[in-house]
Amino acid sequence: MQVPRCMSTQHPDNAKAPFFADRAVLEGEAEIKEAYYAYSHLGCCEQMWDYEGKEVDAFVVKKLFTRYETFFRAHAVGRDLFLTLRVPNPRVERLEAKVLIETLESIPRSHDAARTLYGDDAPCPIFEVILPMTSSADELNRVYHYYRDFVGGKEQQRCYDITVRDWVGDYLPDAIRVIPLFEDLERLLSVDTIVEEYLRDKNYDSQRVFLARSDPALNYGQLSAVLLTKIALQRLEQLESKLGIELLPIIGVGSAPFRGNLHPGRVSEFLTEYPSVQTFTIQSAFKYDHPQPKVHAAIEQLNATARGPAQEIDEDASRAVIDKLSQRYAKCVHELAPMINNVASYVPARRARKLHIGLFGYSRELDDPQSVRLPRAIGFCAALYSIGLPPEILGLAALSAQELAFVRRVYVNVDQDLRDSLRYLSVKNHKQFPPIVRKDIEAALDMFPLEIDAEHAELATGIMTDLRHGRPRAEISEKVQRAAVCRRFLG
Repeated sequence: MQVPRCMSTQHPDNAKAPFFADRAVLEGEAEIKEAYYAYSHLGCCEQMWDYEGKEVDAFVVKKLFTRYETFFRAHAVGRDLFLTLRVPNPRVERLEAKVLIETLESIPRSHDAARTLYGDDAPCPIFEVILPMTSSADELNRVYHYYRDFVGGKEQQRCYDITVRDWVGDYLPDAIRVIPLFEDLERLLSVDTIVEEYLRDKNYDSQRVFLARSDPALNYGQLSAVLLTKIALQRLEQLESKLGIELLPIIGVGSAPFRGNLHPGRVSEFLTEYPSVQTFTIQSAFKYDHPQPKVHAAIEQLNATARGPAQEIDEDASRAVIDKLSQRYAKCVHELAPMINNVASYVPARRARKLHIGLFGYSRELDDPQSVRLPRAIGFCAALYSIGLPPEILGLAALSAQELAFVRRVYVNVDQDLRDSLRYLSVKNHKQFPPIVRKDIEAALDMFPLEIDAEHAELATGIMTDLRHGRPRAEISEKVQRAAVCRRFLG
């Protein structure tokens, strides 16, 4: 089975609503259409079905088969196409803990639906789940063993006078694979240790490993997030060689430079930056804020390119830069937090997600009254871009000339990515930011070329002016939306 190169996701970073949606906020039936569209028209071989932080249609497989029977008869889910569930992590999201159990219980029902289409030898349409905020092998094993023992193994249990299998049928698959999603510095730097421990008693020839880019950028700054990702990829390749098991990285990236800068116009650069990645997330802005032919061509390019070796980097030098950058970045964000939270309240919603405000330092950690509260990464980015302050700038004044030279050697496309982000700088808003942030802006202008998008700069200046003068909410929100359309991503 070929592991997909492109995973369509439900991240709400799009400025425009897709053509098939009857409203700007995607939910329910529109997400069923979205999955079919990603498979059939865009060329994505995998769809993430996200149970984390949102209401979800648990009958997705049955609905896809019922509505698009001809397509799915020719393209079997579970063999030709993947449908991969992202489930809540009970350690962190206690109120959603039982959603994990309910989701695991629903997997055999999807296999029953597949049998109606493909017959008794149908592939299991769902056989993998993604566990966000993974912090240990124990967390992964709990999901793995719960499914194997209490879901797949349920069919052998007796209920009164009969086995569960004889009563309601078998429970397939017998076991599932669990994909760890690593999202913070400590776990990204322990990726090899955690994965090795998890695989110790598994007879696998491959394992997928998901590396986040958005939350590390939110918590430590964009340059730090890139360096952390490259360290993790290098360690995974070293572990792959040690174990003789193919380790297949997934990288979670969006269209905003801060969140990865993966969009139809930057596919070649991204492949150069992360050659050892197997699967790339195709988020909503990638899919809906560019012409469909360009989106399809970009996904074809990703699909056609083979995975290569990981980039070799100096981990000690990278850690030193990360520590220095992240400290200054944190100070900037603490100063900006009230402004960010204010502007984020004007950012339009794009998915029917449960309201969630995170904590700076780890965006979904348990409440700490001393922590700075921030929006999630997309809202955070949207707020800063909207006022003409690209978040990639934050922390740059900490870099010496020697350290910048090192970053340029390791982060291949840093000049291109910073050029892309600085397009959305509003020079006129410069004086409205705290002194520490103004120094970062000046440092960025010294380090990287400036090619400002005049239309976006005018909108950002107008948004800041409207905020200062307390203009009507509708006027500000409309400008925030226009600025997002201009960028071709929300945040």
